[in-house]
Amino acid sequence: MNKAKIICFANQKGGVGKTTSALNIAACLARSGRRVLFIDSDPQGNATSGIGIIKRDIKSSIYDLLIGRHKWNEVALKTNVKGLSIIPSSMNLVGAEIELVDEEDRQYKLKKAISGAEEEFDYIIIDCPPSLGLLTINSLAAARYVIIPVLCEYYSLEGLSQLTATIKQIKRLYNPDIELLGVLVNMFDGRLNLSIAVLEEIKKYFATKLFRTPIPRSVKISEAPSHGLAITEYDRNGKGAAAYSAVALEIIQRCEG
Repeated sequence: MNKAKIICFANQKGGVGKTTSALNIAACLARSGRRVLFIDSDPQGNATSGIGIIKRDIKSSIYDLLIGRHKWNEVALKTNVKGLSIIPSSMNLVGAEIELVDEEDRQYKLKKAISGAEEEFDYIIIDCPPSLGLLTINSLAAARYVIIPVLCEYYSLEGLSQLTATIKQIKRLYNPDIELLGVLVNMFDGRLNLSIAVLEEIKKYFATKLFRTPIPRSVKISEAPSHGLAITEYDRNGKGAAAYSAVALEIIQRCEG
C-alpha cells in the first residue's frame, strides 16, 4: 500500500493566505477522490473553524496528540467535505512548545504521532503556524514536501529566501527527505504592475517550482471560512475554486507522476 504524501504549508510571515490555501487545496484533493487528513498545527486554529468545526465542542486536539495523550485516530474528525478529515487545533497548543522543549526527540513528536495515519490516507496536509518555532520544526520534520504560499509584494520575497534557508537547515539536521514542492502565489491581481513584477521576480529564482496557476484576489475566498466552508463548497463554480482545483491537480501530477 502507498504511504500518504505529507505536505506542509509553511511561511513564517503571517497574512500570506497560508491557512486558506492549505485548507482549500486539501478540499480540492478530497474532491478529486483522494483520502485527505488535514492537520491544524497553528494555535490560532483558523483552519479548524474555517472548515466548520466548533472549537468549544472539541474534546481533544493536536495538543493531545503531541503530548501522547491520544492517538491520531482518536483526535481526527470528519469534515463537511467528503474524504477530508481534520486533526483540530486549540489554544492548548500554545503550551505545547513550552512543554516539549525539554523532551528528547522533541522535533519528531508529530512525525511519530501520525506514523499510523500514513496507510489510511493519500495525502496529509499540515498547516504550520506563522513562525519558525518548535511546532513548525515538527511539521517540517514530519513532511516529505513543503509548499510556500507568498503574496505579490516585495516583502514576500525576503521571507521566501529566509524560509528556503530554513528548509535547507531542516534537511541537513532532521529530515533529509524533505523538498520544496512549490511556491504558490496568493491574491494575484493581473491588472496591477506590482503583481506582475513580483511574479516575474519569483519566476527567476523558482522557475521550476512556481505553481502555474496563481490564486486570484477574491471576495468569495475571503468569505468562505466565515461560513465554515471550503471554497469548493461555498462557491463551487467561481474563479477561486477553479484556481485551487488547478493547483491541486498540479500537486497530484508532481507527487504521483
